[in-house]
Amino acid sequence: MTALVVAASLLVGVSLGALGGGGSILTVPILVYLAGLGSKEAIATSLFVVGVTSLAALVPHARARRVHWRTGLLFGGFSMAGAYGGGRVAEYLPGPALLVGFALMMLATAVAMLRKPRSAPEGPGRALPLRRIAVDGLAVGAVTGLVGSGGGFLVVPALALLAGLPMGIAVGTSLLVIAMNSFAGLAGHLSGVGIDWGLALTVTAAAVAGSLVGGRLAGRIPQNALRTTFGWFVVVMGVFVLARQLDTAVWAHPVTWAVLGTALAGAVAVRLRRGSTARSTP
Repeated sequence: MTALVVAASLLVGVSLGALGGGGSILTVPILVYLAGLGSKEAIATSLFVVGVTSLAALVPHARARRVHWRTGLLFGGFSMAGAYGGGRVAEYLPGPALLVGFALMMLATAVAMLRKPRSAPEGPGRALPLRRIAVDGLAVGAVTGLVGSGGGFLVVPALALLAGLPMGIAVGTSLLVIAMNSFAGLAGHLSGVGIDWGLALTVTAAAVAGSLVGGRLAGRIPQNALRTTFGWFVVVMGVFVLARQLDTAVWAHPVTWAVLGTALAGAVAVRLRRGSTARSTP
């Protein structure tokens, strides 16, 4: 079982290194279904794993000058506040409801990956209004802290489409934001959750090794092919996690429906916002 956990953790690192996200989408199911952790322990542990792995994956991108430090630090700073708050709120929610929310996040992520991404404008990027950075950063951070998702597939489109960063720089910059989010979310969880540090360090070491491979693949494998393959894999994993939570007691719990309602409202808001942005773009 340990060998299987390590092998799966390598894939976490490859995803982060190559795509700038997706690590936590795999880490939580690995820790729950392969390592046997409880849902809240898995979410907290995944934040540590993804935070450290993102820092390791950031290094080759920084050396290649694919990190926009000012935008990343500003966005990450607001995200940290949202992530810490989400981590504290998660302490009061039932574990199964968190996994339902996480499964929905996986499916939303997969849809975003499988859709043909709009091209980001070339150039150094544009300065976003501070209010826009604050709103988007807090929202992404809250998701990170609540369900243990580093938010890479929310951060990359935000940096590419809103800040106008080229995709390669958006991927590199997202790793800085993910690391900041993950450690802030972890701080929010630690007040009520313990971590098996031996397991956490083992998974982290494997993921870091994978991130180095992913960083090399980033410039060699077509991103669209990589995103499509990984997207369908995430669909399968999301359906699996959701199916495992189809217990009548879970679905009867009001918090579960609150999570579902929040996820649906968020999806509608994002859709409306994208439509408004598209109409306002000449």
